[in-house]
Amino acid sequence: MELLGEFDEYLEHLCGALGHADRNAGLMDYCRGLMMPIERKSVEPLAAHTDPLHVQSKHQSLHHFVADSDWSDKAVLGEIREWVVPALGVEDGCYWIVDDSGHPKYGKHSVGVAHQYCGNLGKTANCQVAVSLSLATTRGSVPIDYQLYLPKEWAEDATRRSKTGVPAAIAFATKPQIALAQLQAATSAGVPPGVVLADAAYGDDTAFRDGITALGLPYVVGIRPATTVWALGVEPLPPKTWSGRGAKPKLLRRGPGHEPVTVKNLAISLSPDRYANVTWRDGTNAALTSRFACLRVRPAHRDHLATTVRPEEWLLIEWPAEDKEPAGYWLATAPSDANLEQLVFVAKMRWRIERDYRELKQEFGLSHYEGRNWRGFHHHATLCIAAYGFLTAHRLTHGDPKKNCAEPETFALPPDYVPRGRPTSATPRARLHQNAPPRSRARDRQQTSSLSLLRRVRQA
Repeated sequence: MELLGEFDEYLEHLCGALGHADRNAGLMDYCRGLMMPIERKSVEPLAAHTDPLHVQSKHQSLHHFVADSDWSDKAVLGEIREWVVPALGVEDGCYWIVDDSGHPKYGKHSVGVAHQYCGNLGKTANCQVAVSLSLATTRGSVPIDYQLYLPKEWAEDATRRSKTGVPAAIAFATKPQIALAQLQAATSAGVPPGVVLADAAYGDDTAFRDGITALGLPYVVGIRPATTVWALGVEPLPPKTWSGRGAKPKLLRRGPGHEPVTVKNLAISLSPDRYANVTWRDGTNAALTSRFACLRVRPAHRDHLATTVRPEEWLLIEWPAEDKEPAGYWLATAPSDANLEQLVFVAKMRWRIERDYRELKQEFGLSHYEGRNWRGFHHHATLCIAAYGFLTAHRLTHGDPKKNCAEPETFALPPDYVPRGRPTSATPRARLHQNAPPRSRARDRQQTSSLSLLRRVRQA
């Protein structure tokens, strides 16, 4: 019962972000339902299992709460973050992981659904795709932002927008643009700063990388084999000599002997002794080891339209000994004295988001929402993250989580780092909100008969 009491306390903590006490029961019942051992976690099964004697009325109330009720996802996600962060151990360093998740769908009426790449299927399919930002440490991780990607054909279709309740403020944005907005929001909210991690779908976007740097955050992001860089010792030509007539030339130039190279060709040109085996963590059955190389380069994207060369960065290359060509490439704005083991460890920390999505989908029904509107999609995802966040914090606080990675000596943020939009002398957040609605108490609520996932943790 101690565990159930802690869960009730957590739910009451989240209720403070709902804006009205009448919504508290909906959040509590929905999250309790998500903890139950039921195969399908859409609204109707949740209603049937949380109140089997009044299924129809419970279905109506839960559907209204998740699909229609006007509460803020960002506010609830902020309360989740506040509860989970102390258990993550961010004081020892953390990571901001950008990724997206696909939700296969039939039909064409659910908000944002389109024929597009679906990561969990590994192919193009009819699906919805959401962009997320997770806060991670070597101990654990939790999503802190989650937004549906709205394809251009949806963003420009007023009829479909109206039917699914897409907010007027939502315009078309690419996935990297959505992710950068999430990074900016996290910075302004005072989230503990960390190294930004992303795969090549984001890291290959120069504006995305430049946006991260503008926020004062370091990154280790994947890039594609065709990305071009300047190898060490090779740079663009200076602007042409001014003839004395017309505007003075300012743009850098390229020419024979002064041309960038793709990272794939650069990797192939390296001598074998530049590669070394690195083990970054323990896997399920064996230590995870591969062959890597790193070197200093300058990104070359469109610099023939620039007046100055880009700063040096690290290029990290993974080339397993048994493969015919390299398997992965990363650009990193780590300090110049970073070593290969540090770069590999940080780049491979993206594995945590894969575990997050696996548990969110398999255990908490992240892809099970059957409604079609914008608000319901995001409310359901937020409540799934709420249930997952409690389980994550409980495991870290009361359990003995497996230490499945080596203790890294990783690079840190600059000591004088001040997030953009955050005051240099922060005022502690008030624990009591003057205008917050009264919270429903555990003694006023009907106890749920089964919280299987919680009990599973209790027995561990």
